[in-house]
Amino acid sequence: MRTRSVLLTTAIALVVVLGSAGCADAAAPAATRAASTETYRNLPTAGRPDYQLGGGYTPASGVTIVERDSTDRPAAGTYSVCYVNGFQTQPGALAGWERRAPSALLRDGSGKLVADPGWPDEVLLDTRTAAKRAAITKELTTSVARCADRGFDAVEFDNLDSWTRSGGRLTRSGNLALAASLVRIGHERGLAVGQKNTPQLGKAGRQSTGFDFVVAEECVQYDECAAYTAVYGERVVDIEYSDTLGRSWASVCGLRDRPAMTILRDRDLVTPDDDAYVFEHC
Repeated sequence: MRTRSVLLTTAIALVVVLGSAGCADAAAPAATRAASTETYRNLPTAGRPDYQLGGGYTPASGVTIVERDSTDRPAAGTYSVCYVNGFQTQPGALAGWERRAPSALLRDGSGKLVADPGWPDEVLLDTRTAAKRAAITKELTTSVARCADRGFDAVEFDNLDSWTRSGGRLTRSGNLALAASLVRIGHERGLAVGQKNTPQLGKAGRQSTGFDFVVAEECVQYDECAAYTAVYGERVVDIEYSDTLGRSWASVCGLRDRPAMTILRDRDLVTPDDDAYVFEHC
């Protein structure tokens, strides 16, 4: 998670008109394909995405992929991705976690909750044991079911890389084990499931979890795009941000190694009625 809207409802919406009518593609792990035959539609390999974390709005002409928060509704006529914070609590949601699944919250040696240093209103979820991961999965199943019930095509779970911000308390293996569980519940409810960022996983991330596609932030800016396309091919959506791009948008669009579905957004992902709104595509 490199950015998220300052609004409570954090969302991404991706929409693609063209898309695979099947489930996972042939490159997906055999176990994943066998378990999910014809149950979900994967992210299309071409289209024009929009990333609507600051609130849903009518997509611009030509937009075919939209991601929005699980509390929002999918954009009509698009391939819609549902955003769920899978490895940290949502702002304002901590009380619910403390009431229903207190063991799922990460604590330090003194019992104090461990928050994301960049997002202090988000507490990291504790992925260290199978029991804790089961508690997290049970809690998030409600959000995933809501995504499916509202008609989204896919779900992506943010903050997969929370172990890198845990002060050494969490591990990559624990997070991947939770990711595999979340992928399973997404597939069971007819949703494709996307990896969020975390280029350091390489092929192992997909092989261990069964992710179907990836939503990346600033892979051009940080020279990470090849790490995603090598694993997911054309099923990569990249969002660059206007405040840190450091080059012209035309030069980004001219790059041969960028994902085909690359867009430019403002950092706070505001709606078009805000003067700070930015949306460009190649």
